[in-house]
Amino acid sequence: MAGMITKDLQSLSINALRILALDAVEQAKSGHPGMPMGMAPTAYVLWTEFLKHDPWDPQWPDRDRFVLSAGHGSMLLYGLLHLSGYDLPLEELRRFRQWGSKTPGHPEYGHTPGVETTTGPLGQGLSTAVGMAIAERKLAAEFGSEIVDHYTYVIASDGDLMEGVTGEASSLAGHLGLGKLIVFYDDNEVSIDGSTALAFSEDRLLRYEAYGWQVIREVHGEDLAAIRGAIRAAQADPRPSIIAVRSIIGFGSPLAGNHKAHSDAMGPERVAATRAALGWEYPPFVIPEEVYADYRRSLERGRQAHAEWQARFEALAQAQPERAAEFRRRLEGKLPDLTSALPHFAAGERLATRAASGKTLERLVPALPELVGGSADLTPSNNTRTPDMEDFSRTNPRGRYIHYGVREHAMAAAMNGITLHGGYRAYGGTFLVFSDYLRPSLRLAALMGVPTVFVFTHDSIALGEDGPTHQPIEHLMSLRVIPNLWVIRPADANETAVAWKMALQRREGPTALVLTRQAVPVLSGVERAGVERGGYVISEVPQPQGCIVATGSEVSLALEAQALLRQQGIAVRVVSLPCWEAFEGQPQAYRDSVLPPSLPTLAVEAGASLGWERYADAVLGIDHFGASAPYPAVYHNLGFTKERVADKVKALLGV
Repeated sequence: MAGMITKDLQSLSINALRILALDAVEQAKSGHPGMPMGMAPTAYVLWTEFLKHDPWDPQWPDRDRFVLSAGHGSMLLYGLLHLSGYDLPLEELRRFRQWGSKTPGHPEYGHTPGVETTTGPLGQGLSTAVGMAIAERKLAAEFGSEIVDHYTYVIASDGDLMEGVTGEASSLAGHLGLGKLIVFYDDNEVSIDGSTALAFSEDRLLRYEAYGWQVIREVHGEDLAAIRGAIRAAQADPRPSIIAVRSIIGFGSPLAGNHKAHSDAMGPERVAATRAALGWEYPPFVIPEEVYADYRRSLERGRQAHAEWQARFEALAQAQPERAAEFRRRLEGKLPDLTSALPHFAAGERLATRAASGKTLERLVPALPELVGGSADLTPSNNTRTPDMEDFSRTNPRGRYIHYGVREHAMAAAMNGITLHGGYRAYGGTFLVFSDYLRPSLRLAALMGVPTVFVFTHDSIALGEDGPTHQPIEHLMSLRVIPNLWVIRPADANETAVAWKMALQRREGPTALVLTRQAVPVLSGVERAGVERGGYVISEVPQPQGCIVATGSEVSLALEAQALLRQQGIAVRVVSLPCWEAFEGQPQAYRDSVLPPSLPTLAVEAGASLGWERYADAVLGIDHFGASAPYPAVYHNLGFTKERVADKVKALLGV
């Protein structure tokens, strides 16, 4: 067991964090008390002496960002927010992990004031923080350090450093020289299973040195002066910094240093023993006033910093009103009218939708200076970089294009962080099949309601020669099952332009643009308003006997089948359904007018068929892996021909 703690004010304030975590977990009979108890001194020093924040305005643009990547220790953050004066009353801590509380099991962005990003899935917090640090660097370069000058602080666990996404993101941060990113590594040598030696034996700090980080080793977790000195050293170094804090998990409890302290309530006897060891004489959830005063004295520093920033910003508004207005617009997320910025493509051309996306970006990037693009080393294939975009780098922070390297997962997490930070809208590209590599970050974007834009190209078996390893089958449908993610698979170049407008205007969550590698015809029946509604009749016939509904490149195939059926005296309507989620948001009357329940309907999509029963009576899909060959041969041999579509319609109609 850790030794007795003296009752000076600093110790009392640190122990308040420990006991709040202990009491909340005990009351909930659920949670993770060990990490908050071990990292309380580090958090105390950071929040009371260094962190620049203002609880009266949690969204102040120049605040420091604090990310608890070890989100299982959420009571550490909730305790800090409560003691520091955020709108998180003690009653919410009593209701930890309960229905409707502001203190869920893991911190959730948009749910609890002061929570900068949703964490819990290990590795996500640190990786998202890399994006926040990128945004800070860019915004400072663009608008000046007098109004943008803050740090991004992270508390990360052994589990965070084990996750592959953290290695990807940390490598990128070192490459970019993100000196205002400071990570506290909770180096307690314990994970859920037991000692970290069971599975984690490399010198992870040497790994961070190789990434190009400043590494500060062996900072004792109870030595406030050492913690203080490490933060100052990190702030002074132009590299990102990792501070290895040798903490004791469950400090003060009978389980101190034991993996059993990681999670779950300790029980009344151990709680009583911990109170005695820490010299804590107060009942559960009772915090002495001097502790509140200790935490909140630091807030005067934050309020003063905020006031000084406000004065500098007002001076900027006087001297350069357009620049200040642009800064406000960016932070508020307001967009100009995008309709006039969209290109128009002439019917009859043939153009891959990935190429149409690139041409649309050529119009949007100059119109929207907040757009920050990138790709996971597939820039020429994704068409995500326009000719006038400069590369973002440690020497050119004003650049608007980020080369993420082959790091799909880190790219997605960083894009979330860039957008969460404010001032920018991030998009990034990879192949649709590699959405598997970034799915956890994409899911978190949807959970948080962050409007990140994911550009997924090479969207079907039409990828061709690269074969089944690169040909997505289940991916399109699997993305559609993620709540709050809009998946848009445009049929042609003009639908693609509208898809970009939809993605950028959407503020409630992320959007996936799913684009073809192969050229497809520019269609004559595209209705922009219909695309924005998620689905519309792209080709009508008098007295239709049936309907073909399709997405993406299969819309033109459906139109070919419609013409073939017309020659055989069979009239069918063709519906383009680029975005199920937008379509589901339309009134029932509109949906029924597009896809009448009484009209026999065939769905055509070069992907998994499961799910199409929502809209269709029969499906021409693909429920097995593809093959390596030129894409026309793959389409033909797997049955995606106008003749096969026509035969499926006739079978459905019984003719």
